[in-house]
Amino acid sequence: MTDTTMTPEGGHEPQAPARKATRRGGGDPATRGRTTIADGVVEKIAGLAARDVVGVHAMGSGLARTFGAVRDRVPGGGKSVTRGVKAEVGEVQTALDLEIVVDYGVAIADVARAVRENVVAAVERMTGLEVVEVNIAVSDVKLPEEEEEEEELRIQ
Repeated sequence: MTDTTMTPEGGHEPQAPARKATRRGGGDPATRGRTTIADGVVEKIAGLAARDVVGVHAMGSGLARTFGAVRDRVPGGGKSVTRGVKAEVGEVQTALDLEIVVDYGVAIADVARAVRENVVAAVERMTGLEVVEVNIAVSDVKLPEEEEEEEELRIQ
């Protein structure tokens, strides 16, 4: 339905559409300013997404995991979700390097593909950054008997 006004002769003539209110400061408010995302934010997102994949036993090299285990036992040390993840973040793109330990018996190529897909989806959805590459280094395979040895060491 269009708005009309009455003419002196009794007819109707269309009215000009109402003007949109102009915003002060010019442009869309969403474009005013800049958002930066720290490397550590992307590393946390990627680390959590990688750990969600079945077949990923742990993140990081043996040395990093050893230091991480010590840090986890120290009160307030907390578990590092960024262990085994390195991100380089630009203004619109990011690249990631992940170091993972896989469970024995899994197809490493399938696990690596699933990790890439999960990491890319999570980082792009949460940050809006384009993930240009996810490099994965498999540093170890966790054998079933190693699980039992670790638990014995913790019990002592």
